[in-house]
Amino acid sequence: EGVASLDGTTLDPDTFAWFPPGDSYALTAAEGTSLLVFEKQYEPLPGVATPQRVTGSLSEASREPFLGDPDAMLATLLPVEPAFDMGVNVFTYQSGAMLPFVETHVMEHGLYMKQGQGVYRLGDAWYPVKAGDTIWMASYCPQWFVAMGKEPATYIYYKDTHRNPLFPGLPAEETT
Repeated sequence: EGVASLDGTTLDPDTFAWFPPGDSYALTAAEGTSLLVFEKQYEPLPGVATPQRVTGSLSEASREPFLGDPDAMLATLLPVEPAFDMGVNVFTYQSGAMLPFVETHVMEHGLYMKQGQGVYRLGDAWYPVKAGDTIWMASYCPQWFVAMGKEPATYIYYKDTHRNPLFPGLPAEETT
């Protein structure tokens, strides 16, 4: 397993970082190191200050059972605040656990299978997925997941948040 450092500090395998626009940093990685990067242009929100850099570890992230199901744990990596224009979360399912319903989102988003395996439904198609696979989901694409196999299934996903897709510059909660 490779080694990476951020501003001279060695990163643990489950370290994460969010960088605000214009932030200056030194990220180095040894040959053979894998980094997962979600890159997007920051969308400022009028009257809301751009947040500072956020770093942390998945092992210390807030976790809670998704809709009360202890077999489907959701870890939130970034603060759930309007200043952040994206959410990055980690879902861990015990074998047999699943999303309790088919979801549809207004925003496109993507995920990376970190561990385990399962079946992901996109629209009317069903796809077996395993550690190392990636999925990009279109807006309004019905989706659903079930974990299968002998170990938990974990995926990390990104989606736009706190921005109104129909009215740029307004918070997602406002419509005019």
